[in-house]
Amino acid sequence: MELRQLEYFVAVAEEQNFTRAAERVHISQSGVSAQIRQLERELGAELFDRSARTVTLTVAGKAALEHARAALAAAGAVGRAVDEVADLIRGRLTVGMVTGCTLTPLFDALAAFHEAHPGVEISLLEDTSDRLVEGVRTGAVDLALIGAATATPDGLDALTIISERLVVAVPAGHPLAKQKRVGLRDVMAHPIVCMPPGTGLRMVFDQACATTNRQPTIALQASAADAIAGLADRGLGVAILSESMAASYRDRLTARTIDDVETPALLALIWKSAHNPSVRELLVHSRQAFGRPKVSRSSA
Repeated sequence: MELRQLEYFVAVAEEQNFTRAAERVHISQSGVSAQIRQLERELGAELFDRSARTVTLTVAGKAALEHARAALAAAGAVGRAVDEVADLIRGRLTVGMVTGCTLTPLFDALAAFHEAHPGVEISLLEDTSDRLVEGVRTGAVDLALIGAATATPDGLDALTIISERLVVAVPAGHPLAKQKRVGLRDVMAHPIVCMPPGTGLRMVFDQACATTNRQPTIALQASAADAIAGLADRGLGVAILSESMAASYRDRLTARTIDDVETPALLALIWKSAHNPSVRELLVHSRQAFGRPKVSRSSA
């Protein structure tokens, strides 16, 4: 008994026709008929009633069908298991990271993955969040760390790493540093230093401005938080950052939460499918590195 015989048997049983079954398995009708006859001889029983126009299963055929399906499924599982091991021995993994982000737990996760699977070639690329999302959707990027204003881009799964409010960061002598409460209107009275379009922080800020029908004065843009803080520290504008970003510069900048911007800025790992064994393994190490943050899935 061979797997191909079981495949042909299942095809005829489901199609109820030898011609359609032959088309489905891509061999001649005579080839299917010959293999079914051989299977019946080996089993010592006829599997099909061929007396009518539509081929139907005999009692023996009905008894054999589910076992044949199970055998084919088991054989497929063996092949997939071997393929997954092979992918983790000599595969390739492309990881994206939003420009200017130096989130060390991601590097820890990559290092742990590399130690466990040294045969997988890892490529790391930086880009804007918008382009990374598109890369994940097209398959050019397997998994990416992005900044976002929503937890899950359409059609993708996501692992939220950080969810924080926007703050404005200014030098100690700045008028905003003297206010206990700061709103978006207060912020927009000054030149602004922020991240460029396509980043999560900028997306949240732009959406907040659009909601209030205000047009901010963007004085300067930079992709790295260090650059934004440095420009603000020199009086070239007020910095728009997240809470944890601003905390790194508390020795020279005073941060105030923007009270009326309630939508948080998110950092999230995104992927299209976890069928790739390398993606699944990296997610395991990422959850360990980041302390098992929340997973969300798009309904799209």
